[in-house]
Amino acid sequence: MSSWQPRLVENARMKYLGIVEALEADLRSGRVAQGDRLPSQRAIAEALKVDLTTVTRAFNEARRRGLVDAHAGRGTFIREDLEQEPGRFFDGAPRLDLSMNIPPQPVAARLGACIPEGIAQLLSSPRGMLHLHYQESTGAEADRMMAASWLKARMEAMPAGRILVTGGAQSALFALCETLFRAGDRIAAGALTYPGLKAIAAQTGLILTPLAMDAEGIIPDAFEEACRATPPHALYVIPAIDNPTTATMPEERRRRLVAIARRFGVAIIEDDPYSPLLDQQIPSFADIAGDITWHVATLSKCATPALRIAYVVAPGGAQALRLAGVLRATNLMASPLMAALASQWIADDRLRAITAAIRSENRERQRLAAAILAGQDMAADPRGHHLWLRLPAHWQAADFAEHADRLGVGIVPSTAFSVGPPPVEAVRVSLGVAPDRAALEDALTVLSGLLAQPSLGVRAVV
Repeated sequence: MSSWQPRLVENARMKYLGIVEALEADLRSGRVAQGDRLPSQRAIAEALKVDLTTVTRAFNEARRRGLVDAHAGRGTFIREDLEQEPGRFFDGAPRLDLSMNIPPQPVAARLGACIPEGIAQLLSSPRGMLHLHYQESTGAEADRMMAASWLKARMEAMPAGRILVTGGAQSALFALCETLFRAGDRIAAGALTYPGLKAIAAQTGLILTPLAMDAEGIIPDAFEEACRATPPHALYVIPAIDNPTTATMPEERRRRLVAIARRFGVAIIEDDPYSPLLDQQIPSFADIAGDITWHVATLSKCATPALRIAYVVAPGGAQALRLAGVLRATNLMASPLMAALASQWIADDRLRAITAAIRSENRERQRLAAAILAGQDMAADPRGHHLWLRLPAHWQAADFAEHADRLGVGIVPSTAFSVGPPPVEAVRVSLGVAPDRAALEDALTVLSGLLAQPSLGVRAVV
């Protein structure tokens, strides 16, 4: 009997890798066990609504990773002699993952100590056990007040009644889209944008309108042209250290986009995870046009994604309550314990210190990347976690990412970010997830060597 229920990791760089990554995850979680027989390739293709060749590539990749064995006449089985951690490459060498855009964990940040120390301190306080209870979907008032204090760096003083504490930016964005839009509504975004927004649009039936970009982000004239043709319901922006292009919009461009949005009655969704990493803050869209802007500020990029805390600033108190109703139905509440820990870090200035340590480590990693990839066409912000590497003419992004993956280095091709046909053949290289600079140097050296080769033009055997 087959025990694995086929599924696909939605944010994988390619569909066949999404199948393999789902299988790996299910092995780790115990949903599938060593010795289990997999469904037939045709059954998986039908279940996932993908081409049979996609499943064949996935099976080939799973065999290459040492996850499965095929037996003629019997089927394909999870190997009985799997290592403790599946997904290891070649001679047991661990995969060098430069695909996840998370902050580094420098020693100076003391995250390994700060988290347990902070939780112990919270729970030992006189009312500490209340942090283990349910709370309002808006978040506790004390946490919303501390969020307002933290947000002062990028916007004028904000009343707590306009702020919600949510369980991360992705759940906040999903709830926002559920609150504001219906299937068929349009959101204008950069031609290259956050894959999480693409996933939400696909799930909810929203239409993304791509806008041309340059070194300073979305081009205002492109936004105005889109508004004149078919006015979108909202404009989605990542104002600082854009994911993936690394562009930071200057204040003048932000004000031009706001003026156009006002003229055509377009709301603004400001997804702003990276502003805390800037040395000097630029007025946010919420500061310039708070009455039409929904501001999302996560702690995942300036501290750690383990907190799963993001703050949403609504245009007004009534709008905040509308969003709270959707949050109640979809996610109920953010973790009260993690929200209280974030508030504690804001109050004692630890969040600022952690962010400063991450910013400093990012600078060192960006210097290393600039040295190893010298001469390549790339964009980077010295304070950010990632760089945007435009490929030589002989490489296509999907091919380059696939060959890098086969060499043990994970990166993300421009296809993952593109709204429509990719405007450029490029890859995002994330520098934060490497455990140390030595591992990062190894991975970047592999990419540098691959860039120097002609396009190999050989895909996995199907």
